[in-house]
Amino acid sequence: MGADAESATGPVAFDDLVTEIRARWGSLSVSHKKLAERVLSDPEAVAFMTVSDLASAVGVNEATVVRFASGMGLKGFPGLARLCQERLQEQAQLLRRLDNLEHMVARGGGLRENQVALDRANIARSFAGIADATWEAVAAQLARAPRVHVMGLRKCHAPAYLLGYLLGLLREDVATVTGTGGALTDELRRVRSGDCFVAISIHRYSADTVRAAQWARRRGAHVVALTDTPVSPLAAAAHQTIYVEASSASVLRSMTAFTSIVQAMCGAVAHLLGHEVRETLLEEEKLLSEFGVYTADGV
Repeated sequence: MGADAESATGPVAFDDLVTEIRARWGSLSVSHKKLAERVLSDPEAVAFMTVSDLASAVGVNEATVVRFASGMGLKGFPGLARLCQERLQEQAQLLRRLDNLEHMVARGGGLRENQVALDRANIARSFAGIADATWEAVAAQLARAPRVHVMGLRKCHAPAYLLGYLLGLLREDVATVTGTGGALTDELRRVRSGDCFVAISIHRYSADTVRAAQWARRRGAHVVALTDTPVSPLAAAAHQTIYVEASSASVLRSMTAFTSIVQAMCGAVAHLLGHEVRETLLEEEKLLSEFGVYTADGV
């Protein structure tokens, strides 16, 4: 653990701090929530800030920063900075900023190797952070809810589309909510009590996705969120939340872990549905063959 570790009751790693913030979120003051959001969404920047820098960036006074860190069980701001620095080292996030990317490209290499390493870490950390009970509850909802609605806009449309497509191969009554042509309210009107509504978004969070998830919950749907941090507004609207790492070696955040989780979750749904899936896929194969959707083997 190391001689400079926090007390036995305080966080000793950044993941412990995330858990602590998540547990205390409802009781945090507005100022402390702002600090928590900055720490969770941008730990690599906080790692090299002074207490004055962080206070200025968030718009609070230095004493508030110190009280926040101490309230989390840390040895003041130095303890908070230490956890952020360790997080930075673990995930190689020094490469996230544009100036670092340009410097790397100018040197003539390294981007691919760093992105592969980060994506491996993204996948491993994302799966490791999902409690078995959460995974099983989400899979059961996706398998058994009367209807599943999946929504992800902009960058998050890709994993949302994939989830909707794969679920549609496994079961009936799956809809991907896109809001195309201003039809968002028309699509949301089909959400019923007891349905499952899956919302996917990362910082900066899509306002339409957040509003839709909140509305679906009020409607009586079971809301599942795939997002990046506990301070995501989607987490507050969801019955279950799966936190997905999106660290990248470039200025574009990675969606690799989202794709991996979507595919694994659909595998869990297929397992739950059992023989029902076999019948559905056989029917799908007949239709594909009849309509000549794919080219013949060897062509």
